[in-house]
Amino acid sequence: MVVLVIACIVVVLAALLHVYIFWMESFGWRRPAVWKRFNVADQAQADSNRDLAYNQGYYNLFLALGAIIGVVLIAADVRSAGWALVFLSVGSMLAASLVLLTLGRKFAAAALTQGLAPLIGLVLSVIAVSTA
Repeated sequence: MVVLVIACIVVVLAALLHVYIFWMESFGWRRPAVWKRFNVADQAQADSNRDLAYNQGYYNLFLALGAIIGVVLIAADVRSAGWALVFLSVGSMLAASLVLLTLGRKFAAAALTQGLAPLIGLVLSVIAVSTA
């Protein structure tokens, strides 16, 4: 039961990080402090990437919502559907962070930031399901 609670907390933390990423990509993108975090060189490049960032932000939001709804379903004892959403959501978050690594070492910190909580949440979720 303790592992289940910790797993759900970590999954929610991963989701909240992705909600923040959603905000940065979809609404904060015009701010230099935001686009510089994504290794965008200048305002012209940020402007040309704005629509892509906006769309990508929503992907992050939907992954976050899936994880949060999954945790809510688990708490409501609709565990099969809840775990399915949790595994899909944090698994996708983790996979996206691994894809980010394919872009080179300069993205390693971002990939770690984006993928660590989903990895921990995924491992703890597997343990929680297997010991239930």
